Amino acid sequence: MSAFDAIVVGQRVLNAEAEALSQLSESLGDSFVRAVETLFDAKGRVVCTGIGKSGHVARKIAATLASTGSPAMFVHAAEASHGDLGMIGQGDVVLALSKSGEARELSDSLAYAKRFAIPLIAITAMADSQLGRAADILLLLPDAPEATAEVNAPTTSTTLQMALGDALAVALLERRGFTASDFRVFHPGGKLGAMLRTVGDLMHDHDELPLTREAAPMSEALLMMSEKRFGAVGVVAPDGTLSGLITDGDLRRHMDGLMSHTAGEVMTRAPLTIAPGALAAEALKVMNDRRVTVLFVVHQKRPVGILHVHDLLRAGVI
Repeated sequence: MSAFDAIVVGQRVLNAEAEALSQLSESLGDSFVRAVETLFDAKGRVVCTGIGKSGHVARKIAATLASTGSPAMFVHAAEASHGDLGMIGQGDVVLALSKSGEARELSDSLAYAKRFAIPLIAITAMADSQLGRAADILLLLPDAPEATAEVNAPTTSTTLQMALGDALAVALLERRGFTASDFRVFHPGGKLGAMLRTVGDLMHDHDELPLTREAAPMSEALLMMSEKRFGAVGVVAPDGTLSGLITDGDLRRHMDGLMSHTAGEVMTRAPLTIAPGALAAEALKVMNDRRVTVLFVVHQKRPVGILHVHDLLRAGVI
């Protein structure tokens, strides 16, 4: 008897599922386009339903759709027959999942959709099944074997369902012109939410801004720099625009006779800045790429805030 090799088994499973995904990709056609347009035109919600492992996938698809701008919900196929059909209304679209297409728990949902003319999109491997025949739009999974050799457990089929759900969600996202700012609204918590916050959400403004005039003596600039504790002071031109920045590096470069200079003579001109509407993730990238710890935030060339790397740290961006 040969020794068990987990690596060989794992590679066999992944290769089988990768091959099935490739077949699914090549099979996409007009029905996928119609499904995307039907979901896009829906006035209500996308109601995802299924039973067993397909039900778990349907729940995940509903969550993905909802988080990317398409109102969606999951209705358990068995619970639908005991009152939850009332959750499905005019203007909704039903997205039903079943590999065999013959799950008896789906029967009432299919009949309900037909009775009230609710569009039904089916994801199944069997076109001539109860679900396949009832569907207004059929998204047919390729005839690919499950990754299990002897036990016909849902593996490849659920991977295909999941991937097809992702494809629908992303196609809808791009069809809607959904942006990172829109995405942030649905993801306020955790590291993802932090990365999607804007610079304007995190910056210091108003009285916290370390600013001085171009003509100000360095004694005044140093006092402001020390008082605000950002390790930098912005220098504004007579018209109120940000003309320069003084950091510790600028002080070291002008150490000889420093106090005889004005802020405008010591500053670094045209400093690196960022807009208040930029994402926190973008600010972090700029800081990392340019190896700086502070950024002035400007609007129409005028300083409106300052962002320190510690602000990103406290917000959970780093």
